[in-house]
Amino acid sequence: MFNRTTLVILAIALAGGLGLLAAQKFFAATDPARSQPALQVVQLYPQPRTLPAFALQQSDGTQLLSGELAGHWTLVFIGFTHCPDVCPMTLTHLAQAQRQWEALPEATRPRVLFVSVDPERDTPAALGEYAHAFHRDTLAATADIATLEQFARSLSMVFAKVPLGDSAPEGAYTVDHSASLAVLDPQGRMAGVVSGSVLNAETPQPDAIAADLLRLTEGATP
Repeated sequence: MFNRTTLVILAIALAGGLGLLAAQKFFAATDPARSQPALQVVQLYPQPRTLPAFALQQSDGTQLLSGELAGHWTLVFIGFTHCPDVCPMTLTHLAQAQRQWEALPEATRPRVLFVSVDPERDTPAALGEYAHAFHRDTLAATADIATLEQFARSLSMVFAKVPLGDSAPEGAYTVDHSASLAVLDPQGRMAGVVSGSVLNAETPQPDAIAADLLRLTEGATP
């Protein structure tokens, strides 16, 4: 049964999804060219939005600043290394997409950024080992809770620490978090989203994600 925190997260995620759907329908109605987008699973916003400045701690010990994501299309996913299902499944599918980008020049190759929202257990080194087991090019970072909350909100994402039941060891917990991907454009702006249902469906679509990011990187407009 869902606990109160999980229900709150689901409600916020649903509201965000409905808002995106409404925006897409509005712009499809006012611009017929948008009614049949060329992209398969990436849902671009009508207008990208600038993200507030952030500083995350990367797995190699260096800081990841907002400006350093410029020049690439980037997919951002939040999660944690103790995640039993959604995180490993999503990173597996993203790795399949990443392998299709490997021939592109490094200077323009799309990026995947995995951000742990469980800094209590995920040290930068452990986080890097986990993320790189899926694909060596995956960027991995974390920060303190306050910074992570601000970063997640800027991407229209949420997360919450949730204690496990009475049968679990004392202090045991999990982390509920958004399952969608944020899509950042080469200016580092929030440009769109890939729904979590795309990656965690019965038939996931890593090939479609790869094709969409290749199309965006090549400079085509949907």
